[in-house]
Formats: sequence, structure tokens, C-alpha cells
Amino acid sequence: MSKKLKEIPNFSNETEEREFWAENDSTEFVDWETAEPVILPKLKPTTRTISLRISASMLDKIRLVANKRDVPYQSLIKSFLQERIDEELKLSKV
Repeated sequence: MSKKLKEIPNFSNETEEREFWAENDSTEFVDWETAEPVILPKLKPTTRTISLRISASMLDKIRLVANKRDVPYQSLIKSFLQERIDEELKLSKV
């Protein structure tokens, strides 16, 4: 037995839509059991520039490793950070 879904209103702008979804439960409007994944290849996560002070020798070592892997050193740092974050989050679930 399927539940009757409410109709999603038409929005005049993104702000209006954002406010609507902040106040409403999407399960009243969308049957998530029949939803299909969508790939958005051009969607990029929002980034923020930060300043990080590390020793010159550490930066030299990071650049050396990045050079050996043929990747930009900043990408390598982000990769290392993501791996460590994932590891910490796994440990906190145990």
C-alpha cells in the first residue's frame, strides 16, 4: 500500500525552496524507496582557504612525497587529512 504523497510546490527562487525544505519532511513529498541515485559530475564541494603553519622541513618532506606520487602537494595534504578523518570516525564508532 503506497502512501499518498503531497505535491511539491513551485518555488520562485532558491531561497524560498531552501526555507520550504528546512521546514518540511521530504518523505511527505518523495517516495525515497523508488528514488534512483543521480551522478552530478560537475558538482564540486565548496572549499574554504585556510592558513596552516608547518615547519619548512615538514613541507619539504610533503613536497618530496607528492613529487614521487606525481600529485600536487596540497592535494596530497588533503588526501592525508581525509584518510585520518575517516580513520578517527571509524574508531569513534567502536
